[in-house]
Amino acid sequence: MVTTLHGRSISRGIGEGEVLICKDAISFLGDIDPKSGTCVAPKHAIEGKNIAGKVLVFPQGKGSTVGSYVLLQLAKNGKAPAAMVNLEAEPIIVVGAIISKIPMVDKLEKNPLELLKDGMRVKVDGEKGTLALG
Repeated sequence: MVTTLHGRSISRGIGEGEVLICKDAISFLGDIDPKSGTCVAPKHAIEGKNIAGKVLVFPQGKGSTVGSYVLLQLAKNGKAPAAMVNLEAEPIIVVGAIISKIPMVDKLEKNPLELLKDGMRVKVDGEKGTLALG
């Protein structure tokens, strides 16, 4: 049975993959290595984990506007997430998702940080603003 959650469309496209949950905000400038896609920030919730090809679920972004371009560099290096889900997107992550063509949604009807688990397979439809489980 497929469960579909509705939210707000941020960046178009469809992305599928395994969920990677991060309960911390992410600054793509400094937290994520753009060459490898690995979180290099000490004591970060996903320190040492790789975001490449994952559906990255995190509360929101933080930090420098250069973070948008780090997302673009991740995409050019083939290390970007398959899709992103935020509780509430902020401008740096929105711009990064759009210029990098990473499907993204936010403001889902249920909290994805509580509902989803690492390794679950999901589909994000950035056009419709949906997240499908199962």
